[in-house]
Amino acid sequence: MFNKIKHLKDLRNQAKTLENALEQKTITVERGGISLTMDGNQAIREIKINPELTPGQIENIIPPLFKEANDRVRRLMAETMQSMGGLNFPGM
Repeated sequence: MFNKIKHLKDLRNQAKTLENALEQKTITVERGGISLTMDGNQAIREIKINPELTPGQIENIIPPLFKEANDRVRRLMAETMQSMGGLNFPGM
């Protein structure tokens, strides 16, 4: 029982270490006059929008821009986990 509790605590510590490492990494995606910066925990850090864009243009650009940023962050997360040796889940 105590061994499982210790293992859960270790796993939580590994996850926190990963979260802290990802918080320090960012990606920036630009498209059509909009720039989106997201950190490795998928938190948006900054959005820059060209003031000459119309609301319709913005509506068309944001969804694929956000999807691209999310895809790149997921790859960054996987690479970071792999470089840290992954998380040690019991039985896996």
